[in-house]
Amino acid sequence: MTEETPGFDEKPDVPSGSDDAAETAAPSEQEGGAAPAGDAAKTAGLTAELDQARSALAERTADLQRLQAEYQNYRRRVERDRVTVKEIATATLLAELLPVLDDIGRARDHGELVGGFKSVAESLETGVAKMGLQQFGKEGEPFDPTIHEALMHSYAPDVTETTCVAVLQPGYRIGERTIRPARVAVAEPQPGAGPAPAAKESKESAGAAGATDGTDGADAEDGAADGEESGGPDKG
Repeated sequence: MTEETPGFDEKPDVPSGSDDAAETAAPSEQEGGAAPAGDAAKTAGLTAELDQARSALAERTADLQRLQAEYQNYRRRVERDRVTVKEIATATLLAELLPVLDDIGRARDHGELVGGFKSVAESLETGVAKMGLQQFGKEGEPFDPTIHEALMHSYAPDVTETTCVAVLQPGYRIGERTIRPARVAVAEPQPGAGPAPAAKESKESAGAAGATDGTDGADAEDGAADGEESGGPDKG
């Protein structure tokens, strides 16, 4: 009877842990290859979201800057309008007081500004001066049609340009705004008063010419005087 050798036909026992390790290793290798692709897609998505956030931030910043500029312009416009309205209201009020100031001025010129009336008048003048009212218009100043109103006109030999020779009513202004022009009497240079200086210059020129020709300037003047006395050369 032949004895069989055990172990030749039977497969050797393999630990089951090695198969599990092989199966686990295979999926791990597949996941390791897919991981970089997933990270790249995720990074691209985050980059796109960041770009969108930056674009939205830039738009909001531009909107905020535009609103701030509009607000600053609005504030300046409101402030300018407020100042303009204040000036108009002040000018309207002071314009109503100008006849009173004219009466005070006439009373002062006639010596009637005395007693309590003088105190009231001075208080009123001080108050309107604090509000910015300024008086202008003086005798002897050149006539300016932008601030003067000519009510009388005459000629005078002692003026070289149109001049205010009398102030009938003073003018008033607030800053650069004229409330009432100064009402004045003006005088212009006397017509025909200019040839005299020209004749004098011609005589001086004749004397200078005589000196240049070797003659005495005094002789030239004497000759001119003789000609004037004799009435000039006789006509044939």
